[in-house]
Amino acid sequence: MFALALGAGAELRPLNPWHAEEFLGNLDRAREHIAPWVSPSFVAPDLDRARHVLQRYADRWARDDGGIWGIWSGGTLVGGVLLVSLDAASGVCEAGCWLEPAAEGRGLVTRAVERLIDWVLVERGLHRVEWRTNAGNVRSIAVARRLGMRRDGVLRDALPGPQGRIDLEVWSVLAPEWQARRAGSDEPR
Repeated sequence: MFALALGAGAELRPLNPWHAEEFLGNLDRAREHIAPWVSPSFVAPDLDRARHVLQRYADRWARDDGGIWGIWSGGTLVGGVLLVSLDAASGVCEAGCWLEPAAEGRGLVTRAVERLIDWVLVERGLHRVEWRTNAGNVRSIAVARRLGMRRDGVLRDALPGPQGRIDLEVWSVLAPEWQARRAGSDEPR
């Protein structure tokens, strides 16, 4: 098993179907906070559905078209990052995240997504990472900005929502931009 340090006692690790109980506990702590921003199919209401969500991403990992990793802080699963999609042939993937409220404000998501982007663009050799978010999700948009992503545009009324249709903002970073960002950084990676 691998774990990547995120600082302050937090780490990024694979999130597998056998973590379903931990995942459900994390979702229970985060449910109201993340429900407006993530797909309803992700916010599992019970252990069987939690296991199903994690199995779906394990299957995607096996097919090389997605994946999911957890963020543990002090030994507790507090959130995670995922590849919603990955198309190696086109060189494009979509990244996403979730985090419970108690873990916010510590840079965990930003550092975890940085490591994910490094892997996708540098090691895997993809060309583009997309970040799609509800236009009203200011925290998610702030992550995209901190990662040096550019706002590509808005998909108006793209998805149904509880109060009507919602707009999706599309942000992205390209491999040459990421390489330049890494080259200009004094931080170790």
